[in-house]
Amino acid sequence: MNTTHHRPRDRRRTAPAALAGALALLLAATGCSSKADDGNGGGDAADGVRTGPGVSAGTIRLGALTDLTGPYATLGKSIVQAQQMWAEETNADGGICDREVEIVVKDHGYDVQKAVTAYADIAPDVVALPQVIGSPVVAALLDDIERDKMLTFPQAWAASLLGKDAVQVLGTTYDVDMIAAVDFLTRTKGLKKGDTIGHVYFEGDYGANALEGSTWAAEQAGLKVVGQKIQATDTDLSAQVSALRKEGVKAVLISAGPAQTASLVGVAASRGLRVPVVSSAPGYAPQLMETPAAPALAAMLHIVSAAPAVSSELPGVRRMVASYKKKYPDSPVDSGVLSGYNAAQLMGADLKAACAAGGLSREDVVTAHRSQKNADTGLGTAQNFSEADRPASVETYVLKPDAKAVGSVVNAEEAHTAPGVETYLSSR
Repeated sequence: MNTTHHRPRDRRRTAPAALAGALALLLAATGCSSKADDGNGGGDAADGVRTGPGVSAGTIRLGALTDLTGPYATLGKSIVQAQQMWAEETNADGGICDREVEIVVKDHGYDVQKAVTAYADIAPDVVALPQVIGSPVVAALLDDIERDKMLTFPQAWAASLLGKDAVQVLGTTYDVDMIAAVDFLTRTKGLKKGDTIGHVYFEGDYGANALEGSTWAAEQAGLKVVGQKIQATDTDLSAQVSALRKEGVKAVLISAGPAQTASLVGVAASRGLRVPVVSSAPGYAPQLMETPAAPALAAMLHIVSAAPAVSSELPGVRRMVASYKKKYPDSPVDSGVLSGYNAAQLMGADLKAACAAGGLSREDVVTAHRSQKNADTGLGTAQNFSEADRPASVETYVLKPDAKAVGSVVNAEEAHTAPGVETYLSSR
């Protein structure tokens, strides 16, 4: 046990408070603390830090509810590996609050019932969740997460997840992204008042929230939106392309998965509908540039994203990519790597802030998180977590496929706030 270290909060104490702290440390060192705890309940550890589930005298346990065997297995593997890399780096640098960080990984295979069971298994033993994959999974767990005050970072960006203290959508929400997409089309692709754009979107929170943004932005610009709702199982979008051609669309938005984006763009190109296509971030993966649709994707597609391309020249991104390639030489560097590593770094900052304030209970971690107004990991834009009912960021990048780049994507436009976003958010 180390009782000689000093935390930032100690330097701010008055003399009486410092004396009381010294006495507390003396009691802890002689084994007389009546509140020492093994981290599985409430109380104070021997170093005076409040603890709770997932925190012991030597360990901070975090949880990951991921998909390693289902439709998002590639994404899940990237996020898990990136977060394990962060944990190893953190521990090599002395850990957090003089404790080693462990990440307990549970695979739900994108099955909601398996995820509910996995959460019940993992919840008693972790302090927070830096990764939960899947909008349906997060939706099923919301009540439990709020009840347990378990700070959770979903890999989902629906605005319906806003407004909950313990749940943090990182970056922008889908509607904000689509407002930026419409702005990109009118600003750079010549769309003008009276034109029609198509929006192909998944049924559910993802697609519905994205459509809210595109519909609002189109109305402001005098454009018409023709929606095409699809299922996650729809991988041949020939019928949707035919319908959009009949409507005479000048551009298409897509809020779906990579398979749907490849089908949409490939079929549109083959049928002469060579119009600009803008995808939500989850609709693109580097593997698409190894498919027959690659030439059409390179020519027609842009992606709106809260995160930069993994080929970005940002120093933090370059360091992350170099470390990841060294540790996992056989794994692709994709957006999941950046997303997972960024989430882990933000969680680490929250834990450090909670420790500095004297506690590592779940409530302490949520409070520390909500006090962060300018959280910047060097992996994109700064984020403000102090307003639970607003997106943490309103700045978006525009990316473009490039088979020769790391992650097969490059930045086409740097981060910026699209005109109208603040007006939209204030009107919600």
